[in-house]
Amino acid sequence: MAAQPHNTSFSSGRVVPSFLGYTFTEAPEPWLIQRGLVIYICFFKDADEDLIPKIVNMLLNVKLSENENGEFVSVLDLPGDVLIIPQATLGGKPKGRKMQYHANIEKEKGLELYSQFVTLCEKELAANSKCVEAGVHVKHGTYGNRQVLKLDTNGPYTHLIEF
Repeated sequence: MAAQPHNTSFSSGRVVPSFLGYTFTEAPEPWLIQRGLVIYICFFKDADEDLIPKIVNMLLNVKLSENENGEFVSVLDLPGDVLIIPQATLGGKPKGRKMQYHANIEKEKGLELYSQFVTLCEKELAANSKCVEAGVHVKHGTYGNRQVLKLDTNGPYTHLIEF
């Protein structure tokens, strides 16, 4: 059985496994991400820099990916690629027939936290010998822009994690 990747979003969070890979088509050349973790991230108003290490530690170490033996392992132990997608719509709440995003962090502060999050994920994978040996990557979308994603998964498998 192939290992499964996942998705996540934060200060609200989401994790979803994938089987075949991800193509992120916003880049000049589409990115193909193999087995690993897809993280959709959204920061709420009360998020700050102190939250970033906690989020990164949880997401990279939680056992959500299935290895060749059918055991659940972290994306670091798999090892697997990480795709990070800023997803402000995760902070939406319905009001009548419309969605409102009043709980989301202001754009400038969100960009700052997103950049810190991406940088720390990159550092954690670079510091992990299994990830370095396997040549896994961290790829990320652009904060504040609409992005197109094609996703092949091994079933519906999404986790919402809030901090």
